[in-house]
Amino acid sequence: MTTTLPPSDPPEDDLENEEEAVIACVLVFNASDPSGASGISADVLAIASVGAHALPVLTGAYARDSAQIFDFFPLDEEAVGDQARAVLEDIPPQVIKVGFAGSAENISIIAELTADYDGVPVVAYMPNLSWWEDDKIDQYLDAFRELLLPQTSILVGHHSTLRRWLLPDWSSEKNPGPRDIAKAAAEFGVPYTLVTGITANDQHIDNVLATPETVVGHEKFERIEAVFSGAGETLSAALAALIATGLDLSAASSEALHYLDRCLDEGFRPGMGKVIPDRLFWALPDAEDDESEVEGPDMNADFFEMSINETKH
Repeated sequence: MTTTLPPSDPPEDDLENEEEAVIACVLVFNASDPSGASGISADVLAIASVGAHALPVLTGAYARDSAQIFDFFPLDEEAVGDQARAVLEDIPPQVIKVGFAGSAENISIIAELTADYDGVPVVAYMPNLSWWEDDKIDQYLDAFRELLLPQTSILVGHHSTLRRWLLPDWSSEKNPGPRDIAKAAAEFGVPYTLVTGITANDQHIDNVLATPETVVGHEKFERIEAVFSGAGETLSAALAALIATGLDLSAASSEALHYLDRCLDEGFRPGMGKVIPDRLFWALPDAEDDESEVEGPDMNADFFEMSINETKH
């Protein structure tokens, strides 16, 4: 029998096509959440769902369930730095996304790393830290403001969280608008701020991408009557991934917000706590599918076929 072996060197066209097919990568700093609601698992799922590849760097671990955070155990800065450097020596990221760094010391090492990749956009998300001790919150916010904001390309956060952090002395009876918050962030070098969760008067929630000078874009969605965990991380991770795939900021912001809205609309409550966004909503079977095809021992191979990801790029 004659066996035909593949050529030892693939044609140049194949190599070029292989290079073009390399997926966009996002370096992600975040903590482990055993409930799967937030943290690094939220980032990885959201990034993959919109068509990019996550390079996850662990900053610590929560002790929590779907209702609340009981404790947090940060990794030391050397462990965080070593994780990131190891993967960065092998895989170049198109975007860096910073979630919960876990400590002021970890923020310092992350800022050093992002400074070495000056041309790579940084998407920074500021979560609600009200569960933490006051002294740790103050240290964390001070370090973030002084070390990481000057390197941040897009800051993402809920209106109330960003207001308390960036405008603590706001005295007007009128709430600060997105441009006010963007102006406060710009004082530390942030060119764009995506402010979420702005209550509108018509049972809708507005989300605004702003600079100090103008509103770049906004998306308004109907309020969903549920308490979610992990929404902000889902949004910021999707935004980072969409930028990594080549979308401009305005388009990436709009698409990330629409993606989040679908995730929330399909959210699920696996325990007794908060609702978790379904970051893989597009993989759900169609309601019209015959249930008999997926029940019982006679499942065929078609059952395992994934639905097309309409948001993938």
